[in-house]
Amino acid sequence: MHQVEHVERHFTASEVVRDIVIGMSDGLTVPFALAAGLSGTNVSTALVVTAGLAEVAAGSIAMGLGGYLAAKGDAEHYQNEKRREEVEILELPHVEREEVASVFRDYGLSEAQIEPILQAFENNHPAWVDFMMRFELGLDEPDPRRALKSAFAIALAYIAGGLIPLAPYMLTHETKVGLGFSVVVTLVALMIFGYVKGRFTGAQPFRSAMHTTLIGGAAATAAFLIARVFS
Repeated sequence: MHQVEHVERHFTASEVVRDIVIGMSDGLTVPFALAAGLSGTNVSTALVVTAGLAEVAAGSIAMGLGGYLAAKGDAEHYQNEKRREEVEILELPHVEREEVASVFRDYGLSEAQIEPILQAFENNHPAWVDFMMRFELGLDEPDPRRALKSAFAIALAYIAGGLIPLAPYMLTHETKVGLGFSVVVTLVALMIFGYVKGRFTGAQPFRSAMHTTLIGGAAATAAFLIARVFS
């Protein structure tokens, strides 16, 4: 009998996607709102582009630094909790045994089935620590290069997103014309980005596309109207 090979496909780059989503979503919306707001004051396209590029530069650095510090904080938290678990296993093994047993009881295992597992862990402390980190604390060991990867992914995604709403202003000398094309281009980009984000994150793609587009459009509209009021 011919057997069909079963191949499981799981998406494993969730952290990278999360960083790109953070950077791209802010990169599309913040410069878009800034450019729209400046357009409401009837300034020149050169000023809109200059201010927009300055914001993209500052925003990408700030967002990248934020991602770096967040990832470093996660790594430090993991190491601190790991050291605490190693000490508790050595000094309070009876407490740690009960915590392991409690986890397996929740899965329906009997005391007789749990006891060999406890004995195996007592003979393998690194595996015991790893188990406690994963199942008691819900922590996975972070990639040691995660901080730099996160910083660059967020910063580059922010730059890529920020250049999209500014590009139309670079191709025209009329601010209103640039605004019109920027609105169209950015809303299309937001919709595509939201759809792709939904596909990767497991959300409904069309709902994600509409949600992302509405948020970006609302931010730009608010900035434009506020600028018109005070101009």
